Amino acid sequence: MNNPPVVLLIIDDSAGNLELLSTALRRPELEIITTQDPEEGLDLVLTRHPQIVLTDLVMPKMSGLEVLERIVEFDPSIDVVIMTAHYSTETAVEAIKKGASDYLNKPVRLETIRNRVDQLLISVQRRMRAQGLQRELAESCQFQGIIGNSPQMWDLFSRIERVAPHYRTVLVTGATGTGKDLVAQALHKLSPVSGGNFVVLNCSAVVETLFESELFGHVRGSFTGAAGDKMGLFEHAHKGTLFLDEIGDMPQSTQAKLLRAIQNQEVQRLGSLVPRKVDVRIVAATNRDLRKAVDDKAFREDLYYRLSMVEIATPGLAEREGDLPLLIRHFVSKFSTSYGKAIRGLTRRAEIILQRHSWPGNVRELENVIGHACMMVMGEVIDAADLPAYMINAVPGGAVSVATAAGAGTGSAPLAPSGMPSLEESERTLLTQALDKSGGNQTQAARLLRISRDTLRYRMKKHGLH
Repeated sequence: MNNPPVVLLIIDDSAGNLELLSTALRRPELEIITTQDPEEGLDLVLTRHPQIVLTDLVMPKMSGLEVLERIVEFDPSIDVVIMTAHYSTETAVEAIKKGASDYLNKPVRLETIRNRVDQLLISVQRRMRAQGLQRELAESCQFQGIIGNSPQMWDLFSRIERVAPHYRTVLVTGATGTGKDLVAQALHKLSPVSGGNFVVLNCSAVVETLFESELFGHVRGSFTGAAGDKMGLFEHAHKGTLFLDEIGDMPQSTQAKLLRAIQNQEVQRLGSLVPRKVDVRIVAATNRDLRKAVDDKAFREDLYYRLSMVEIATPGLAEREGDLPLLIRHFVSKFSTSYGKAIRGLTRRAEIILQRHSWPGNVRELENVIGHACMMVMGEVIDAADLPAYMINAVPGGAVSVATAAGAGTGSAPLAPSGMPSLEESERTLLTQALDKSGGNQTQAARLLRISRDTLRYRMKKHGLH
């Protein structure tokens, strides 16, 4: 399937320049839109989402540097080329620091501008193809709702497939957030009882005195508050699967009765003398070391061996080399759909922060981080400022070092020479001074800095200023 044409926006207050550039750059792979008004150009950025922007530097209402800054704030992945007849080294350096892809001196030779646009066009097309391949890869690397392409995950998928047709009890182990519940669901879906109920009990969320009632049910009047008969989870899971999450938190008094129910495949409701036969497969999960708990007499040894005839371990995210980009794309797609946003992906510096993180909360932490970022992002690409503050602060040197690692062309600021404040530090200082001088009035502070109120608020969020 052919990719859609790349959108090129040209902003220049000269109608003659617009016509000349449009004619010179016309080709089937490009959709060219033009405007003489920089404010209308920014509206076109919001509505048409161009991948490349050519803008004049000196224009009425707004300079090319202001246009650049607003575009980078909206979507740092857009390639912006500034053209000017008023060349200065200082302005060129400032433009590159602010995220411009290039800075060309007018009159620009048509051959030069064609070559530069061709280079940017090839780069954009590569990104579009890569995004398409990543989507296809994410779709092909799903196993019963579990995403992964690392050797550890393929080994996990293989074990699930081999165990699912035969198991009566399975113990799933792993740290919090590694997807033990997804493994339990996959085992059920691939088992002969997939048409039955998949019933879940979170053992860490049940009051100790109610465990037996939850598992086995009760009859009316069996205890204070038992106003009627109640079916337990074992009966509800008959001809299906009962998932006992965080089994390590189950009290020992209940462990003995659970063992008996598993061995005999029958339960007895509280207050009843009649046992009931059940056919239930058990998947238990824990983030604890149950072997140590057995040694410490905190978990019944006979129940442990009954549950762990087959043990499946879920790897932590840090062990799953290569799976992070797949999971990021999956969660971006999930939350962009949920929030009704057209989010394409992440900037390089946001990716660097995620790659450097150790992920103690595993996949669940990643899901929360991407959910937060998708909620905060104002454009189509998630940037470092959209991530939770604790992630940026955890990187040595903070956002500045991340920006430096990301390189030029992403709106990042390099570290300043030793002994001088960095560009990020200087920006924060200016924001603080303007807010102090205006008494916290954002409108006045924006006027002092000669930027829009929206730009001020974005930069305040970026630096954690309130």
